Amino acid sequence: MNTQPKNIAKIVIPVVIVLALLVVALNCFTVVEAGHTGVVVTLGKVNEGVLQEGIHLKLPFVQEVVKIDNRIVKLEVNTEAFSKDLQTVTTTLAINYRVDTGKSFSIYKNIGASYEDILVVPAVNEVLKAITAQYTAEESVTNRALISDGLVAGLNEKLNGIGLYITDVNIINFDFSEAFINAIEEKQVAQQQLLKAETEKQTAITNAEAQAETIRIKAQAEADANRTLSQSLDENVLKYAEIEKWDGKLPQVTGGEGGVIIDLPSN
Repeated sequence: MNTQPKNIAKIVIPVVIVLALLVVALNCFTVVEAGHTGVVVTLGKVNEGVLQEGIHLKLPFVQEVVKIDNRIVKLEVNTEAFSKDLQTVTTTLAINYRVDTGKSFSIYKNIGASYEDILVVPAVNEVLKAITAQYTAEESVTNRALISDGLVAGLNEKLNGIGLYITDVNIINFDFSEAFINAIEEKQVAQQQLLKAETEKQTAITNAEAQAETIRIKAQAEADANRTLSQSLDENVLKYAEIEKWDGKLPQVTGGEGGVIIDLPSN
């Protein structure tokens, strides 16, 4: 009688039982990583509440634990919108958001694991279109901070009730059509030329005013010199005329009791 198959069976059966028990035992536990919550699904039904970080027991082969990341997650969105002046604005946004731990199960129950594609991205597109329509293309570039703040406020208004919170929005890039970019460059060149012409005009006016002031000062100095010279000449001419009239005789002076008598010569 061959006993080899019986001996093999005695070895294999315990090994299979141990492995089965090990598999069952492993399926009785689940680990929720830090920064996550666990949503318990029992035979397809989402249980109320969530599992927090750590090791938890669950029913093997009956319950599944879906891990939801509750840390701040970065989402990059490329989208298009129209500005107030009907320019196409292609925008790249970096969205930072997180899932409320207390609402992880309701988000998974009502939306599923693809809540980012189903909720966040469409909300970003909608809010961005509403905000960029308030600004011209040029204003969109110069008002990035206002647009970012508007996106945060608008997205939180739409998503907070569901359990999604937007913490920050960064505008990585604004792109416009080539025709619009060329028009902006031409405008900038024209403004620079206008500024240059205005500067040159102002410089010319300043130089002309300075030259005119120099001429005025010089003319005033010449006039003052001529007036001084004229006065000097008039005094000298009068003195010369008196000298010309004098005959060289000194006045005669006689004295007496009644006083001094000066006898001036007559011509």
